[in-house]
Amino acid sequence: MDFDKYQKLAKKTAVYPNIGANYIYPTLGLAGEAGEVAEKIKKVIRDDNGEITPEKRNEIEKELGDILWYIAQLSTELKLNLSHVAEKNLEKLQSRMKRNKLGGSGDNR
Repeated sequence: MDFDKYQKLAKKTAVYPNIGANYIYPTLGLAGEAGEVAEKIKKVIRDDNGEITPEKRNEIEKELGDILWYIAQLSTELKLNLSHVAEKNLEKLQSRMKRNKLGGSGDNR
């Protein structure tokens, strides 16, 4: 599935206040879901000696899907095509790689 198709289909499942004029809701959802992934990974380290079982992998996959949904919704709220967001990100990373700037910090390196 391509990103634009996903974004279009994901939008059909969106239920929250002021859809189309509410970038705050998907932003908060994105942060929450990213926190859930971090929490699951933390518990793998704490409880499972860093070993990701098939069950844990499945749980994390579901959370990553939720993250993707919120990224799609935030992109929609900001009138961005998800495929364009992905393309621009790869362009940025390839530029950094060519300039040997993948490491370090700062948005404009």
